[in-house]
Amino acid sequence: MKRRKFITTAAIGGAAAAAAAANFPKPAIAQSQPEIKWRLASSFPKSLDTLYGGGEHLAKQVADATDNKFQIRVFAAGEIVPAFQVLDAVQNNTVELGHTASYYYVGKDPTFTFDSTVPFGMNTRIMNAWMQHGGGLQLIREFFKDYNIYNIPAGNTGAQMGGWYRKEIKTVDDLKGLKFRIGGWAGWVLTKLGVVPQQIAGGDIYPALEKGTIDAAEWVGPYDDEKLGFYKVAKYYYYPGWWEGTTQASLYVNMGQWESLPKSYQTILETASTATDLWMTAKYDAENPAALRRLVANGTLLRPFSREILEACYKAAYELYDETTKINPKFKKIYDPWKAFLDEEHLWFRVEEQQFDNFMYAKTAAKKA
Repeated sequence: MKRRKFITTAAIGGAAAAAAAANFPKPAIAQSQPEIKWRLASSFPKSLDTLYGGGEHLAKQVADATDNKFQIRVFAAGEIVPAFQVLDAVQNNTVELGHTASYYYVGKDPTFTFDSTVPFGMNTRIMNAWMQHGGGLQLIREFFKDYNIYNIPAGNTGAQMGGWYRKEIKTVDDLKGLKFRIGGWAGWVLTKLGVVPQQIAGGDIYPALEKGTIDAAEWVGPYDDEKLGFYKVAKYYYYPGWWEGTTQASLYVNMGQWESLPKSYQTILETASTATDLWMTAKYDAENPAALRRLVANGTLLRPFSREILEACYKAAYELYDETTKINPKFKKIYDPWKAFLDEEHLWFRVEEQQFDNFMYAKTAAKKA
């Protein structure tokens, strides 16, 4: 009898609890999340599942974290604005977001280069350390305020290759008059050595190289370069890409739009950007080895830049930095702490990372010999 009474009481209690739960208000955070639909203009073509794919990866992370309440629609270069007008589009609130490489905008101010890469500068590990714990991100965000943009690191290619050439480049004299598609501030460095730099969007490089409008071109590395087909029209593939020891992609957020976001959405957008940064770097590191093997199998001739060329380019680069610090206070404000951090990190990496890596590389090379 008592058992029947217990079961009846429990059933009534369970039903009451269920009814109460159904009528109980949902957590405040769920109620307060608005539905938002933003557009993201990418500087990259859809054919690249790394760079353009990074924007898609970020958008999915945001949607999943908000139960699709915060939706971001990604547009490839040229669909809303051309590749090199993403900054203007975000600054003017034509779109809420942009995914781009900041060195595309050094024509406005060379200080933009610090948000992406500096020739003969940081590698990816050091870049991340400087941005996250060395004060770099704070310095760069202060600079971006003048452009009505809140910037977030959102991808990295790692060290890049030195590009594709129709002819061999053996000496510094071989650079003179070379029409070279190269992104960012490296073109200014190479101008000192007689190169004629060309800034061409990723999707337009192949026809320019094929038609002979340019003599050489660099993009990223084996995985992307294979997709863009450069090996079909230029057979010499050089390394290293000294102008991009790291190349960070960034998410640009219109400042007014950023400030209007709920704090929870701001956090989600930052977290999704960090996840995209890791995803992109890992994808390149995983895909590049096999892509390089395929390129060589298809007739690509792999060549290192000579020591003479590297030394001349290094000298030209740091001459340019010294010249720029004297005339551009914004550049100097970031360059001085950037250089001090880089020099200190080099001391550490020489002691630990470099010694380990060199030993392991030598062991692998010995096994292959």
